[in-house]
Amino acid sequence: MSNNQQIIISGLGGQGVLFITKLLAGAAMADNLPVLTSETHGMAQRGGNVISYLKIGDFSGPLIRPATADALIALKAESFAHHAYFLKPGGLAVVNSLDPVKDAGYRVFSGDAGALAEAAGNVRSENVAMLGFFLGAVKDETSAFNPDSLSRMIKEKFQAKPAVAANVLRLLTSGMQLYEKR
Repeated sequence: MSNNQQIIISGLGGQGVLFITKLLAGAAMADNLPVLTSETHGMAQRGGNVISYLKIGDFSGPLIRPATADALIALKAESFAHHAYFLKPGGLAVVNSLDPVKDAGYRVFSGDAGALAEAAGNVRSENVAMLGFFLGAVKDETSAFNPDSLSRMIKEKFQAKPAVAANVLRLLTSGMQLYEKR
């Protein structure tokens, strides 16, 4: 990955797709990188399909064309099945799945974010665990995502709730460690 990146974040309504998109976009902007975002959330109801487009770098429009995305963060295994066509050949995907997801055309890594969220005491925070899993997957690549900037964004977002910020940061770290243990 380079500083010009196109990332799809996909899941269901209520899973926090837009939340992690905003965190990633905010962290990139804090590092003075140009950012474009857009989302499609269909019926905009809990449980409906949600897809978010995140572009970092020199781009003229916010949407990502099929077979051009550098990465996909799939908050459900079904999300990978529905949106893998956005990935370019050799693109990276992280998938919230108990079972390994195989696809010969992409670099796909599966992890159980649900178990991490449950262990952290907040089953609704699988999205943060998957964000950490994604950061673990891209940490050895040239990436626009600076974990320190992301940590600052989380602390800023939850400045009125320091205990929540600390829990989110712990879960983010757990997600990164989940990638390391795979």
